[in-house]
Amino acid sequence: MADKTEKRVAVVTGASRGIGAAIAEALAAQGRHVVLVARNADKLNEVKAAIEAAGGEASVMTCDMSDGEAVVKLIEDVADQHGRLDILVNNAGITRDNLLLRMSEAEFDDVIAVNLRSVFLACKTALRPMMRGKWGRVINISSVSGLVGNAGQSNYAASKSALLGFTKSLGKEMAAKNITANVVAPGFIETDMTDVLPDVVKDGAKAATPVKRFGKPEEIAGAVAYFASENASYTTGQVIAVDGGMTMC
Repeated sequence: MADKTEKRVAVVTGASRGIGAAIAEALAAQGRHVVLVARNADKLNEVKAAIEAAGGEASVMTCDMSDGEAVVKLIEDVADQHGRLDILVNNAGITRDNLLLRMSEAEFDDVIAVNLRSVFLACKTALRPMMRGKWGRVINISSVSGLVGNAGQSNYAASKSALLGFTKSLGKEMAAKNITANVVAPGFIETDMTDVLPDVVKDGAKAATPVKRFGKPEEIAGAVAYFASENASYTTGQVIAVDGGMTMC
């Protein structure tokens, strides 16, 4: 059921497929106007069509999240075009997996640029329209790799771990402004990225997960939808690991 408030505007990066698309659909179902962001306009328009077919509202904006100037312009354009920006979901991310001894500086820098620097720039730019509106929700998508590390992913794990401290700091800075900042850390989820994993890796991941299966994008979207809701006004600086119990201690 949609929240009974005037329509808020949400930006979801990496919204062309998988987790990002599911998040966008969940926020639209809450009654938000969702701005879908990724590089592939055709894929974004498919998600937009699905949202509209379900009775929701969405628009499409393309952006290369590795381009800092483009990220800033994206957020400014959303606020200018809609007169507000209420919810920011930083979901876009890339991997450049390699063992540390073989990892190039470019492989490290590329991941940091998309997974961390773009979040810094998007959040910094989005805070002004959120403060003008006296309401805001920032949800950053991390990973269990950021919680426990993963061999061959030191760059990815570093970027996703950094989001935890970044988001907690942001939550403390913005709490008095009625702006919350929280993290969702997915485990192994059924997406295009996990579909291509060898069966032996999939089987090992399922064996290491107490619920013995991969999660679904909609299960990540549910956690994001809570953080983005009116009911989450007293929740900030928190991390929810949606990972089938993989990191429970």
